[in-house]
Amino acid sequence: MGVIRDVDKGRGEVIRVEVSEYKGIKYLNLRVWYTDKDGEKKPTQKGIAIPPELYDEIREAVIEAESEVKG
Repeated sequence: MGVIRDVDKGRGEVIRVEVSEYKGIKYLNLRVWYTDKDGEKKPTQKGIAIPPELYDEIREAVIEAESEVKG
């Protein structure tokens, strides 16, 4: 578990992809993090924690949307 990847969003922000655990259940977390004035990365409220039972459906929806986004 832990950070899978930080995707640079620009202006000191990253989208952090990580796996975390809450009450014994693993979640896929996608959250925006920012760099504070001291250079430390901190999470924002912008994000989502995807439970295991929704992962396949979310993944399929993202793949479907890919052609629309890339035009």
